[in-house]
Amino acid sequence: MIETEIENIYTDNPEFGSPRVTLELRDRKHKVNEKRVTRVMQKKGLQAITPGPHTSKPHPEHKVYPYLLRGVEIERVDQVWSTDITYIRMPKGYLYLTAIIDWKSRYIIDWSLSNSLESSASVQVLERALQQGCPEIFNTDQGAQFTSPKFTKPLLDAAVKISMDGRGRALDNVYIERFWWTIKHEHIHPNVYECGTDLHHGITNYIDYYNQVRKHSSLDNRTPAEVYYKNVA
Repeated sequence: MIETEIENIYTDNPEFGSPRVTLELRDRKHKVNEKRVTRVMQKKGLQAITPGPHTSKPHPEHKVYPYLLRGVEIERVDQVWSTDITYIRMPKGYLYLTAIIDWKSRYIIDWSLSNSLESSASVQVLERALQQGCPEIFNTDQGAQFTSPKFTKPLLDAAVKISMDGRGRALDNVYIERFWWTIKHEHIHPNVYECGTDLHHGITNYIDYYNQVRKHSSLDNRTPAEVYYKNVA
């Protein structure tokens, strides 16, 4: 029963709102839309908790760009990249994981682990990624890290079109959301990391595995690296 599945998912992941619960249900092969999940969660009083600092607070003075990907068919690598930040609970406080993903191949272009939400970490990841390639469109949420001119200027200088999610629409950035689910459930949650150094080492190994070894059914059982480097210009 779908209501029981929603309750089970929420019990295991109380930080999940309806968008992420919807993604998890779809991964479990349930055909369900977000509106139905929202109704069930409201009926049962299930509301996402956010024990860590919010990662997507907008800056009121920064420009917000329109969402450019509604109805767009993803046909090639480097057509669309996107980024996001997720928090990882540690014994004392939180660390913040930033990653950039290619939508066609699901390849993680670059990433970083930081102890703060300062925009400098996101800018450094972006600059390293742009040394490896250049997307046609770059999608983010409306967080202050991504609306900051320090982040948007390298994209504009490279003639990249900037796209930003609608407020509260996690599914606008679905591929990075799915990656967060994958890395947390396959690697971070099953392991116990006591310090940032060990976590960084673990994430390094996992992302190498994810890119180079882990096959995806949505990629015809190929790895992200096989798809990305076969098709990259």
